[in-house]
Amino acid sequence: MDRKLLLSLAKKYDTPLYVYDADKIKSQYERMINAFSDVKNLKINYAVKALSNINVLKVFRELNSGIDTVSVQEVQLGLKAGFDPQDIIFTPNGVSLEEIEQAKDLGVQINIDNISILEQFGQKYPKTPVCIRMNPHIMAGGNPKISVGHIDSKFGISIHQLPHIHRVVENTGMLITGIHMHTGSDIYDVDAFLRATEILFGAAETFVNLEYIDFGSGFKVPYKENDIETDIEELGKKLSKRFNKFCSTVGRDLTIMFEPGKFLVSEAGKLLVNVNVVKQTTSTVFAGVDSGMNHLIRPMFYDAYHHIENISNPKGKERFYTVVGYICETDTLGANRRINEITEGDILSFSNAGAYCFSMASNYNSRYRPAEILVKNGKDYLIRQRETIEDLLRGQELIDF
Repeated sequence: MDRKLLLSLAKKYDTPLYVYDADKIKSQYERMINAFSDVKNLKINYAVKALSNINVLKVFRELNSGIDTVSVQEVQLGLKAGFDPQDIIFTPNGVSLEEIEQAKDLGVQINIDNISILEQFGQKYPKTPVCIRMNPHIMAGGNPKISVGHIDSKFGISIHQLPHIHRVVENTGMLITGIHMHTGSDIYDVDAFLRATEILFGAAETFVNLEYIDFGSGFKVPYKENDIETDIEELGKKLSKRFNKFCSTVGRDLTIMFEPGKFLVSEAGKLLVNVNVVKQTTSTVFAGVDSGMNHLIRPMFYDAYHHIENISNPKGKERFYTVVGYICETDTLGANRRINEITEGDILSFSNAGAYCFSMASNYNSRYRPAEILVKNGKDYLIRQRETIEDLLRGQELIDF
């Protein structure tokens, strides 16, 4: 999306504003499909938690994607977006048996990540196909805050508990049709990821009714110029060859599955904000904007980097600014950034705002969440209205004490 389009959208819809490019989503999806074109059966399940607007889900349905969900509410969103239940996999963490039963009753694929629930579910529903989430104990990403396949992670069943899993399966007679792992986000070391896949292949050999292997995702995208990213083409070539060899060994054409979120939508999103004030202190020049950690918490939560551009003054002299929000917290969105000269009223654009940005937004400080726009086939669509005071009050009851 070019600067002129973004400025026109900020003028038309006001700020703060999330803008998503459907063409970029499509190109990332097709890039992944092409990377694994050597395998016979490939299934991409978009991770809904990254960006859950129902209109974005409809874009993925048009692309023949499935979806990966982590709550029964995400399952319901997927169904409302028109997905067939068999194209939805439910991969929760730490939920009750009752929530998993709700998902089962909706007809979606079930993925279980702990032995306690596995045994309970197997006793009650032995004929319902189940996928098992394994923890391979591999740190495939560089940031421990977003790596979930290590030994201290709450996610998955330890690979060392495989004998226990088989005892549960044998005792209950349950049907295991899938095996799954997810090592976390920002994977840039293809070889480390491949080591984790070898662990999963080893476990997969022990399940006789297996139909698919889900390798998760967490593929890294670039956040700045010349940044490291997952070489998805290299991964596709190497993993496809290994997967085909595995299928030949077991004598079955299994399906290879992935559940990308960030890889598909991160670069498709921009957050547009207005500069409320430029404030000079004894050591810092602050640019205070009409947004903050209530709309973009990743810099505070994950130490995440989002490139910031002044799209109102792209040729201005570069100066160093610390961009901060209007929340009553230290909500630094970018510290000591070299940005074209900023004046009050300028529009700043945050890149990589498609994944885990709006979906993690809140009403902290009783601020409204932003509007969302989808640009598709050259036309802009309002896919979420800007909130009002009525939205903040919805569900509350004014009690006469």
